[in-house]
Order: sequence, then C-alpha cells, then structure tokens
Amino acid sequence: MGSEIHQSGQTIRFLIHFLNGRWFMVFASFLIMACAGATYLFGTYSKDIKSTLGYDQTTLNLLAEVTPTWFVLVIGSAMNFVGYFMIWLTVTGRVAKPRVWQMCLYICIGANSQNFANTGALVTCVKNFPESRGVMLGLLKGYVGLSGAIFTQLYLAIYGNDSKSLILLIAWLPAVVSLVFVYSIREKKVVRQRNEINVFYNFLYISIFLALFLMAMNIAEKQVHFTKAAYIASATVCCVLLFVPLTVTVKQEIEVWNMKKLEEPSEVKIEKPKRN
Repeated sequence: MGSEIHQSGQTIRFLIHFLNGRWFMVFASFLIMACAGATYLFGTYSKDIKSTLGYDQTTLNLLAEVTPTWFVLVIGSAMNFVGYFMIWLTVTGRVAKPRVWQMCLYICIGANSQNFANTGALVTCVKNFPESRGVMLGLLKGYVGLSGAIFTQLYLAIYGNDSKSLILLIAWLPAVVSLVFVYSIREKKVVRQRNEINVFYNFLYISIFLALFLMAMNIAEKQVHFTKAAYIASATVCCVLLFVPLTVTVKQEIEVWNMKKLEEPSEVKIEKPKRN
C-alpha cells in the first residue's frame, strides 16, 4: 500500500515537472505558431468579403494595406477571436453590412493579434534556449509558414469547401490553442543539455516531414476529387504529425527529471547516542 502511494506521488510530481518543463514549452510553442499564420489565408476568403459586401479590388487593397507573457497571449487570443469572428458574422450576413472603416478595423484587429502570439511564444523560447536561438527561431517561423496549409486541411475536413467557414475556424482555433498553453509559455530555468542541438534536429526532421505531407496533399487535392472522408483522413494525419514532437518532448523531460532526481541530496538519518 505504501509503495503504491509513493508511486502515485512520483507520477504526479513528474506530471507537474513535465507541464512546467522547457521542452513541453517548446512543443506548446510549435502548436501556437502553427496557428499563427492565418494572415497567409487572406486570399482564400477575400473573395467572400468582396462578393458579400460589394467591395471592389481597390477597396480590398485598402483593407489589406512590459506585461507578462500570459497577458500577451490572452490579449492576442481576444483580438484574434473578436477580429475574425466579426468578419465571419459580416460575410455570412448575420450582422448588418459594416462601413469600410469598420471592416478595415476587424481585419486589422484579427491580423495583428498574431503578432502577440509571435512575441509571446518566440521571444520566450529564445530566452529559454539562448544557445540554440538560431535553430529555435527557424523552427518556430517554419511552423508559422506551414500554418496556412494546416488550416486548409482542417477546414476542408470540418466544414468542406466553404471558405466563409474558414474565417470562423481562424477565429476560434488560434484563440483556443493560445489559451490552452497560456501557462506553459513562460521563462524557465536554463539547463544546458549535452544533446540539445540533436533534439532540435529531431524536431526539424518531423517538421520537414509535415511540410512534405502538406505539399503532397495540396497537389493531390488539385489533381484528384477528394471525398469528405478523404479530407478527414488527411486532416487526421496532419494533426498526428503536429503532435509527434510531443514524443520527443516526453523523452527529454524524463531525462531532465532523472537528472534532477540524481542531483537531489539523499536523506541521511542521524541517530542520537543513547544515554546509559
């Protein structure tokens, strides 16, 4: 009974260590950055803004033209949801047609929200991995670049070929992801590991495979008619690849946990001499 309680306590302690670890923070940053490139999708849903609101291309060109990290991410989440949700309400006719300056404001709020995600996740990662900042920046920016293709796979699987619903997806998904990991993205104690650069190479290989998969899907979807089930299968594989880095994260946090246990001073019992 005592050993089971001890094992349970160890499991809880490791779980707390894992969620507070630097490597889990990196994984959380990957997901946030993967949802932080919605501005690259403007061309996909811009036609709905033009057709629904009667804007011409000139008007559309006009539209396009100190605190804690958690606060930055929360502000970014709120701006993302409000901005894109208002755009979705507008293009679906759920609210009255706004003036041009109002639509410009919605797009400005939504698009600039992603700068908060970039600042919160990217800057914090660089501070936590100062000796690997180059590869860290490259990986995070790579996920931002893949964001548009990831969103495309998800919205085709969830909503079908409906670009108006894509705006709704852009409104809620990045906001939810940032809020889920809002506590994980913060500065950690820097502990240099011997194999740190090799770990980042593993992340790089996974991201390259994800990029190749997305490229193959984009080509295939233009050449072959995809059914709803095919889109769902493609999006499922995409999500699985997004979470593959979690396995690397778990392995590294176990290693850090074991090193921490070795460094902990062992308990020494001192017995007082018995008096005669």
